[in-house]
Amino acid sequence: MRLPVSPKRDLGQHFLVDENILGVIGRLAELDPADVVLEVGPGLGVLTAYLADRVARVHAVELDRVLEPHLAERLAGRANVELRFGDALRLDLAALEPPPAKLVANLPYNIATPLIVESLDGLPSVQQWTVMIQREVADRLFASPSTKAYGAVSVLVQLVTERTGFHPVSRTVFRPPPNVDSALVAFRRTGLPADYPAVKRVVEAAFSHRRKTLPNSLDLAGLADRPRGAEALTAIGRLPDTRAEALEPPEFVALAEALR
Repeated sequence: MRLPVSPKRDLGQHFLVDENILGVIGRLAELDPADVVLEVGPGLGVLTAYLADRVARVHAVELDRVLEPHLAERLAGRANVELRFGDALRLDLAALEPPPAKLVANLPYNIATPLIVESLDGLPSVQQWTVMIQREVADRLFASPSTKAYGAVSVLVQLVTERTGFHPVSRTVFRPPPNVDSALVAFRRTGLPADYPAVKRVVEAAFSHRRKTLPNSLDLAGLADRPRGAEALTAIGRLPDTRAEALEPPEFVALAEALR
């Protein structure tokens, strides 16, 4: 298939071109005619058009202005699409009206992880996520403790959401085909822990030096000195030489409380 534009590697552009995957996205996203959806990285508008024909409103955010005429042509006649150009990590997406309840997107690889993490507390209106991302990132979101994939992102996502669906995606649905495998992951909000900003700081500090013990990591990150970190671990029933990857997500909430 010949593309109307040349994908930009620096923007992580791999355009969705195979419409057969759209039904899977729609099913995992549990689309409803009343839905307001946020899409980041619409590309050539294949998913955008599909969403617009099935929901009440689509907020589509695209960084690449070169795509504007192609999106305009693809979305002509769909008055329920609001197209915004800019960096999704810098725009005030929480100010969108009406506020989106779902995030459904083929996320650009280079912003997928930070966008998901920031949306957990930065987009409180979003209740469901259905995102196409690198398989490696998808596996990381709901990884189990004491595994290589388990990290800060795993903890934060699992503290706020639960996974509702997973679907491997062939490289052939994109142009150009990426050099990595992809997957669709669906998850829904379960609620923010109390004092989430403090918990987030502890989680990020804990994994900032993952080969070191938690007290050392917290100390190096400037969050708590080693004796205080060791004392907090003891308070939640863990040994002072415990590493971050050993803790279950809820234990980080308890650790943040003990450090306070």
